[in-house]
Amino acid sequence: MISVTPTTPTSTAITLNTIDAAVEHVLNTVQGDIVLGLPLGIGKPNPFVNRLYRRIKAMGNDAEPRRLKIITALSLEKPVGKSDLERHFLEPLVDRVFKDYPDLDYVKDLRGGMLPAHIEVCEFFLKTGDYIGNDLAQRSYISTNYTFVARDMGVMGMNVIAQAVAARDDNGELTLSLSSNPDVTFEVAERYAAEGRPLLKVGVINRAKPFMPHNAVVPPGFFDLVVNDPESTHTLFAPPNGKVSTADYAIGLHAASLVADGGTLQIGIGALGDAIAQALIVRDQQGESFRAIMASICPDGLYGRELGPFSTGLYGCSEMFVNGFLRLINAGIIRREVFDDLALQKLVNTGGVTALQVSTDTLRALVQAGRVGPRLSGDDLSYLQRFGIVQPDVVLTQDANFLMRGAATVPNQLDNPEVLSAIQAAGALGTRLQGGVVMHGGFFLGPTDFYESLRTMPAEKLGRINMTRIDFINQLYGRSQLKRAQRTKARFMNTTMMVTLLGSAVSDGLDSGQVVSGVGGQYNFVAMGHALHDARSILMLRATHEHKDGPHSSIVWNYANATIPRHLRDVVITEYGVADLRGQTDSEVIKRLIAIADSRFQEALVAEAKAAGKLEASYRVPERYRRNLPAMLDEKLHPWSRKAVLPDFPFGTDLTDDELHIVRALKRMKHATNHPAELVSMVLKSLWGDKPAPPAYLQRLGLDDATSFKKMFLRKLFSGNL
Repeated sequence: MISVTPTTPTSTAITLNTIDAAVEHVLNTVQGDIVLGLPLGIGKPNPFVNRLYRRIKAMGNDAEPRRLKIITALSLEKPVGKSDLERHFLEPLVDRVFKDYPDLDYVKDLRGGMLPAHIEVCEFFLKTGDYIGNDLAQRSYISTNYTFVARDMGVMGMNVIAQAVAARDDNGELTLSLSSNPDVTFEVAERYAAEGRPLLKVGVINRAKPFMPHNAVVPPGFFDLVVNDPESTHTLFAPPNGKVSTADYAIGLHAASLVADGGTLQIGIGALGDAIAQALIVRDQQGESFRAIMASICPDGLYGRELGPFSTGLYGCSEMFVNGFLRLINAGIIRREVFDDLALQKLVNTGGVTALQVSTDTLRALVQAGRVGPRLSGDDLSYLQRFGIVQPDVVLTQDANFLMRGAATVPNQLDNPEVLSAIQAAGALGTRLQGGVVMHGGFFLGPTDFYESLRTMPAEKLGRINMTRIDFINQLYGRSQLKRAQRTKARFMNTTMMVTLLGSAVSDGLDSGQVVSGVGGQYNFVAMGHALHDARSILMLRATHEHKDGPHSSIVWNYANATIPRHLRDVVITEYGVADLRGQTDSEVIKRLIAIADSRFQEALVAEAKAAGKLEASYRVPERYRRNLPAMLDEKLHPWSRKAVLPDFPFGTDLTDDELHIVRALKRMKHATNHPAELVSMVLKSLWGDKPAPPAYLQRLGLDDATSFKKMFLRKLFSGNL
């Protein structure tokens, strides 16, 4: 057990200009053991964490060393190859893309089994698949919903929280932004203050972080300690865009056809998120192509699918603000504004007020809704000015009988049509509603150009993105009516690993108990998909996944671990179609899921369901679902890839053309090592091939001086795969 006896932090921020001084301050301020909370992803102040970790690690030989417990999630590490070939290939790429990004020392030690006995690392979300078989990481995993993280940090005795922050100088005054991660820090601070518990809050300035406005902005005094050391500024972790596969595109296309215009969208990171975003752009900008593609991959026809352009646009509300969302903003698809006021939001939803044009009708509607009185109070006027409905230089007379703008004076009687006309004639009205937000996010992560876009985005456009608390985004509790009004026609899209034939989903771990990633916010979004009357929860997965003995179905009869229980089943998508499971009987759920399963596994799934008494003995898979095979998808979608409608990298890549060429060959080689028959065929083909790889490629992989049999063999194999 870790004992916690911190002192009460100061009410005024202390600013220190060196990381070492900050570490010394923490060690001197917190008496005894340290329980350090860190945001997930790029919100960690890596240089500060490393310096603190090294100091406490060095105490390991003391008779009674101070203990350190780190509570966090998604600890990121620069990619390293698992083989000599991969390491040779990655080194120049990592140097170019990640530059001076400092890896976390505790991650290195945890992966290498060298974490000292007096230091513990507890994560509530693991980098996907990275810690399978790592006993220490598996034992220290915290299974919790994202919305409970602030609470659970307190349960575990956190006494220090440290976060990387963005900074800017406003007229000589330093202003800070929690930037990528306002997700849990605010709630943690509120909880500790309400309970009278001591917490040392450390903000570490990284000037490479985009300065995000609105809810992410804090004064320096929000923290007890601000660290302003140039060494804490470093390149942000920037995973390059991955290739979007044919299966990913098929899933993304199906998902895009379920998104309602005027609705709300959540998507995730990676190739599948990029596929959905690109499919939405194709739907909006290349309608005929989108309809033709959908007609080719929908065996049940296009009934019930959304195929038209986005005349109203979408609102993004996602715990993760990813590159796909930014591309949708740039494409003008994410543009539906929501407002931080229930009455105004309801009027915008019904068309009683338009966001694009303020008029006397706007005032009339707000008076009729009871949001402002016909005789404006000071608070009413401030409200109207806050949302740009009335010009900021309009004032009330002292007796509140008149409104004044310059020399113009009109009676304070908004229920009088003549007065409304006089207000308009005086130029007292604004032009459009202000304060609208098109994207709420809890944290962000993306490629290099994603961060650069945020850093250089015009203030007006950036102001339409609001990074905010995870308890606002991931659930309806707290300001529930406003959230319901904003999140119309929501489509909450999440990935999962497996789905059982009865509709439960496996997203976080294996049946052995090994954790693959974590629950994160998935459960909350699924629950919201059911709680909002016009929303849908959409779980997406590839129909198969690879094992050493070949492909396995990702749709299974049952599984010992479930992240989402069967009673919350809703919409499931694979590359072969959409299964709408809401309100269906077990038998119908099974039939609909088998219809989107890979055809190589359909009969076995049917047999298991029949054996359990859940399918009638006479049931056969309809003929139109019996061609669910990769070759079928290739046949239908590759022509659109060649036309660049569905490109491999719809939003670009940090890899050069030569690197992409090398990667394709290495992936084929890696795939073959798990498939003996394929490997034998590849070897034979390579041995008789006579086309050598370009010398630059061989040099990149360390195969240019191949003298050993192993290197000569690998060079031959690599050349054959080019």
